[in-house]
Amino acid sequence: MPDIFYLVGKWWKQMLIGVFICLLAVGLIVFLQPRLFLSVATALPASSVLADKGAIFNENIEGLYSTIGSADDLNRIIGTAELDTVYLAVTDEFNLFDHYKLTKSKNARIKAGKELKENSQVIKSEYGELKVKVWDTDKKLAPQLANSILDKLAIIYQDLQNWNNHASVKSLQSGREKIIREMDSIKILLSSITLLAGAPDPYTARLNVLSGQLAKYEKLINEYQLVLDNKPPVLMVVERAKPALRPDKPKRMQIMIVTGFASLLFALLLAVILERKKGNPGEGPAQ
Repeated sequence: MPDIFYLVGKWWKQMLIGVFICLLAVGLIVFLQPRLFLSVATALPASSVLADKGAIFNENIEGLYSTIGSADDLNRIIGTAELDTVYLAVTDEFNLFDHYKLTKSKNARIKAGKELKENSQVIKSEYGELKVKVWDTDKKLAPQLANSILDKLAIIYQDLQNWNNHASVKSLQSGREKIIREMDSIKILLSSITLLAGAPDPYTARLNVLSGQLAKYEKLINEYQLVLDNKPPVLMVVERAKPALRPDKPKRMQIMIVTGFASLLFALLLAVILERKKGNPGEGPAQ
């Protein structure tokens, strides 16, 4: 292995030039890049049980339900964040194709949504929180985008979560209408009968059964409708995004330090290779 001090003493000019060129090239790239401000919105998942009718109206609840959701609830929300629908909706709200200076075309909206998605992150923190991160050149716009993504995620996932309740209400309403029509038919039939006084027992019995069923349907519809009207949250906002005090990207000083160190190592390695090619062991002159 050639002596380090010997190599530096012999090749220091070439090494210095190499390091300077690397720093100059990387510096031009880094300092020409726009500075991006980071804003972060934080939320906790609400338990999906809160959207279950049984959690509210069950008379035999054996345990208390936590208002905070599990890791599975959070993973489903993060999965929803992969949908382009979220970013396209935010793009439309803030007219981002103008902000990103895209030319007017039929694909401008899609390109703007894609750029927003690339400048965003929806992740699970080590503490089990949902973090919505957005980087943007405008430090005032970045928190608005982050908060909007969070809000739209909550709305989309809330609709998905309540889909079963919506379907149950529609099914129950359809069943109720069917019962009402049958009851009306029996009442018309009874009113047209002019035989003996009093209604025939089979019809009266059937009417009583249908009346009981109708009461149960009405109760279930009211319970499901109450859950839907209350709109149980799917996200509990811990902290709304705020404007950043300083840019987050690019980290110019760190990049320049790493570049200088890496280029110095590369220059030293190159000097070793060149010295070996010359067949010089690098031990210096004999004593």
